[in-house]
Amino acid sequence: MSETTTSQSTITLDVVAFDCPDARALSAFYAGLLGWEVHPDSDDGWVTIRPPAGTAGHALAFQQIDDYVPPTWPGGEHPQQAHIDLHAADMEAGERLVLDAGATRHPHQPSSSGGFVVYLDPAGHPFCLVS
Repeated sequence: MSETTTSQSTITLDVVAFDCPDARALSAFYAGLLGWEVHPDSDDGWVTIRPPAGTAGHALAFQQIDDYVPPTWPGGEHPQQAHIDLHAADMEAGERLVLDAGATRHPHQPSSSGGFVVYLDPAGHPFCLVS
């Protein structure tokens, strides 16, 4: 095990970014689900969302890609490369919320216990609601 250097201890998470076909639309989808604020950057192809001031949390960003190809989860030519899990205290209410916001329930559900459900955001990225 190596010692942590000063430069390593100053590295912190800044943002998690998702490629997508429409950065403004996908940022609005996640901002609506999380109750976060949209912060469009000067570049039309990049939008960041952050928790409201005084609330803990990092940021999510959305980068518009002209030739975007959605992931093909659970396998295929363009497999999932990353996903986020969103906690829902009430899974039924959480499902209504994500479906009303524009998500779709994925036909493949690997959890037999019901501890999580896989959805696709409007750009096709898989994400999970967990209880």
